Amino acid sequence: MWEPSERYPDPSVEVLDPRFEKLILWHARVERLAEGTRWGEGPVWFGDQRCLLWSDIPNDRMLRWEEETGAVSEYRRGGFTNGNTRDRQGRLVSCRHGLRSVTRTEIDGTVTVIADSYQGKRLNSPNDVVVKSDGAIWFTDPSFGILSHYEGGVAEPELPTNVYRVDGETGEMTVVIEGINQPNGLCFSPDEDLLYLVESRGVPRKIHVYDVTPDGRGVTNGRLFVDAGEKGTPDGFRCDTGGNLWAGWGIGEGLDGVRVFAPDGTAIGQIHLPERCANLCFGGPRRNRLFMAAAKSLYALYVNVAGVPYG
Repeated sequence: MWEPSERYPDPSVEVLDPRFEKLILWHARVERLAEGTRWGEGPVWFGDQRCLLWSDIPNDRMLRWEEETGAVSEYRRGGFTNGNTRDRQGRLVSCRHGLRSVTRTEIDGTVTVIADSYQGKRLNSPNDVVVKSDGAIWFTDPSFGILSHYEGGVAEPELPTNVYRVDGETGEMTVVIEGINQPNGLCFSPDEDLLYLVESRGVPRKIHVYDVTPDGRGVTNGRLFVDAGEKGTPDGFRCDTGGNLWAGWGIGEGLDGVRVFAPDGTAIGQIHLPERCANLCFGGPRRNRLFMAAAKSLYALYVNVAGVPYG
């Protein structure tokens, strides 16, 4: 049975490189905020409502955690939602396995379909999503949600597992990355000059990095950023304002949790959890609280750095 540390510094926060020391607080510890999910994913912070939303994919629901009270409630059901983010107008953007689409929840609660097909063929199961400062929506489309009825519904793929961009003004949809074996988590660097991307079924699993083209509409110069080794399993991630990458990590004892990488790709820190962390985000009034959606629980840790806005 996992219990929070009774002392500071929390031994579950491990320094792998001196650069990590300035990013953490010696008198902060990992907290478990909620339990009871089957596979937690896609946390997204709503500062204007002082709450966090996250997905519980197999239970086909999204949950809401209240910062002020700690109360957990059901936000909505349906669609087997995975990754979430907010656009520049504060609206919820979600990847929904069951609908094989990316949707936007409008301020009045209605839902708009952003993308569900490409060149007349259905998407596989959109997984993770980010919104760039120009309003464009970038998302990954692996086939995980159509491989079983556990996180969606069984279906034959109609498209390769691509990464797409939907233009924020015209709605035009283009392929920005292809040839990746099950693309998963993705995020931009603070200056949006780089795009990071997980390849979930490579052997070994990898995090790639690309240069964003000057017009912001594509990428070039793809290269290896992190080789996860024989057991490492990166998933969703976000950058802090210093350009460090905080990645959901696993699988197995000593690996489960969050691994943090400096901009040069060096692993500088590890937050150990008793279960694999699938995805994470920064939140709180100062964006200095790391929220970690793990398999069965939601965890949090105050850190000494802020996450990138809209990350």
